[in-house]
Amino acid sequence: MPWTRRHLLTLEELSLAEIDQIHATAAAFKKILGRNVKKVPALRGKTIVNLFLEPSTRTRMAFDMAAKRLSADVISLDGASSSTTKGETLRDTAQNIQALNADLIVLRHAASGSPLYLSRILDIPVVNAGDGAHEHPTQGLLDTFTMREHLGDLRGRKVTILGDILFSRVARSNIHALTKMGAAVTLCGPSTLVPDWFTDLGVKVSHDLKSALADAEVVMLLRIQHERQSAGHFPSLGEYTSMFGLNKPRASWLHPKAIIMHPGPINRGVEIDSDLADGERSVILEQVTNGIAVRMAVLYLCFGGQPESVAVVD
Repeated sequence: MPWTRRHLLTLEELSLAEIDQIHATAAAFKKILGRNVKKVPALRGKTIVNLFLEPSTRTRMAFDMAAKRLSADVISLDGASSSTTKGETLRDTAQNIQALNADLIVLRHAASGSPLYLSRILDIPVVNAGDGAHEHPTQGLLDTFTMREHLGDLRGRKVTILGDILFSRVARSNIHALTKMGAAVTLCGPSTLVPDWFTDLGVKVSHDLKSALADAEVVMLLRIQHERQSAGHFPSLGEYTSMFGLNKPRASWLHPKAIIMHPGPINRGVEIDSDLADGERSVILEQVTNGIAVRMAVLYLCFGGQPESVAVVD
């Protein structure tokens, strides 16, 4: 079926077929990224604005590199250098960017629903690069793309997401994608950060680390989102680590061929020990690399490209 969406706002609204389309397009672009000449002219003449009103390293750089690999012109704007520091509203900022002839906005914002809001008032595509604790769709796409590279079909595969689920937009996007792809998802962490109502999303909730990790084929670690918490949800980081931190002894509970994932940034020695983050099971840096191909796919499709046309874009 043809790709018809102008925006990428959430994974909750995507069908499994649409997720498959993005993954197939990303796989084609990843092959291009393996060549000596990594650039294609697919978006030549287009201008993409990365409007990042929250801090970012991996996501912002990956969107920047993805756009440049597609030959688009890129302008990056952060909160400190935008007129939002002078009191300008998001609406006015975005409408001025459109008036300056931008062709697409990639938005990261602290307010949940802000990309949806812009998609309703602008005439250009909007891509969500993370909105509050709501969703981070391209992260969910690159994570599941990486899982597929290692595991193939995800139906029936046991995936454990461990850490601060309550405040994690990454967790929500992964939950939406993984359940549509048929994975058996377990969420684990302190009860204050993994409330039982998450079971309404079709996943299992556990507060027992050993049972949550038992035979898991993927474990995804999440950092504690201090910036989104208004109150302490556990006594100390040391206590969190003692109960839920992943170390070598606890990693033995996983499936023998399990992969270890983390969206970053990593708090080494808190949610995961360095020897595991850097070990042979870790695919953390693969996630970063795959983030370029996935974001190339998203930008290409939101500009009207089709998955089957990638082979001829250069």
